[in-house]
Amino acid sequence: MLALSFTFPAGRYHATPWDRHVNEGAVSWPPEPWRILRGLIFTWHHKVKHTGKHSESTLTGLIESLTRELPQYSLPAASHSHTRHYMPQFATGDTKLVFDAFTAVKRNDPLTVIWPNLELPDEQRQLLDDLLSVMGYLGRAESWVEAKRIAEAPEPNCKPGTQSLNVETGELKGEIITLYASLSSNEYQSLRMRFLADKKAAQKLDATLPDNLLDALGTTTADLRKQGWNQPPAARKVSYLRPVGALRPRYAVPKTEVPAATAASFIVIGKPLPRVEDALRVGEMMRAAVMSRAKRILGEDRIPPIFSGHALPAGNRHRHAFYLPWDSNADGHIDRILLHVPDGMNAEQQGIVEQVKKLWNRNGSEWRLVLENIGNIGIANALIRPSTIWESVTPYLHPWHVKKNFGIEDQLRRECRERGLPEPVLLESFDEVSVSNGRKRRPIHFQRFRARRGLTQPDRLGSFWRLTFPEPIAGPLAFGFACHFGLGLFVPVE
Repeated sequence: MLALSFTFPAGRYHATPWDRHVNEGAVSWPPEPWRILRGLIFTWHHKVKHTGKHSESTLTGLIESLTRELPQYSLPAASHSHTRHYMPQFATGDTKLVFDAFTAVKRNDPLTVIWPNLELPDEQRQLLDDLLSVMGYLGRAESWVEAKRIAEAPEPNCKPGTQSLNVETGELKGEIITLYASLSSNEYQSLRMRFLADKKAAQKLDATLPDNLLDALGTTTADLRKQGWNQPPAARKVSYLRPVGALRPRYAVPKTEVPAATAASFIVIGKPLPRVEDALRVGEMMRAAVMSRAKRILGEDRIPPIFSGHALPAGNRHRHAFYLPWDSNADGHIDRILLHVPDGMNAEQQGIVEQVKKLWNRNGSEWRLVLENIGNIGIANALIRPSTIWESVTPYLHPWHVKKNFGIEDQLRRECRERGLPEPVLLESFDEVSVSNGRKRRPIHFQRFRARRGLTQPDRLGSFWRLTFPEPIAGPLAFGFACHFGLGLFVPVE
């Protein structure tokens, strides 16, 4: 095994991909195998060749050895960043706005490049050590680097590959990126002969197609672009699997503890918006969106129980997340979703919720989500406002079988007791609710069955209720079967 460690003292790695303009703001990450070899070659010419300690044939052998196997990478935490400045245009006396993009990394976090099956001869290994010890930069000259060979390497997280999805588990293994790797010496010679077979083309391209791989890798980018090459002739494109979000900004964890948030309010955007009658489906989609984001960020085995509702401690009934869609402007369509977690969300869990950006279903429908507010129970929201009277906006489906002396009213009172609420002093049922402009809907018009099969559902019809409490209580209030997904939702009455 051969492993090289690179750290960037300035905390930046500058390298524009070959086929991108500098003002596009793109960065090449990780450093391409082709670029690493060029860095070694230029270090040889500028700092090592004149010492007379090593021969050029040893360098040729080293470069050819490094082309026999595609390297793997262990990438540190990084983020995509840039600066903007005005570059003087001396010909016109004007200035031009330039984007200088780079990969930001911690100064002491090493990037490791690994050739798992490569063993170098002693003379090549000694030359490599000398080159690494005096290498000043990698990529552009601003990318100061400290490089060395190491005996033990961490587990790689970026490898050659084109299969981003695990076909057995459906798990996302990484995102596919394209890097440039050097051709082998034989591959380069074959390519060179094909181009130079045409005498007319040979006159034009001979300067950028030297007779050996070492010189071909050392040809400057300016010369290659001047001749119109659409990619370096001594390089080939290779697909790698990079960790998802490898360049996503990571926010520093504050030293002070972030207060637990019990609620987050989202605006739903799209045309057409979901109907109020489909609240249950929207609630299930919201849970799926939060679960998907938690799985991507933390891993499938670390999804917080407060989001999933699974593996909760005994006695923790209804302390996990409620996904409550509702119509805030009484037009018959769902335009808000309240995520309510009675036990609160810590900083990590709040970070997951903040990254939920859309809802989708299996038929291809999709809606954008905009985080409106996140905080404690006091955030401004009509579903939370204290009141003594609360009315149904979606059907209440009683969670237990109706028995003698245990009717629907008894079940509502029991649910209030179990939630730590005072029992209602008055319970009144009514037949229909108004969803928009006087349009009346009965319980049968609402979606009342979970997508998950095999659930016990004592009530398949549903009913509407008005609850009067002895004192004002704060919401949100949702009772009964599927109350965590929008059924049995009550709103305060003025």
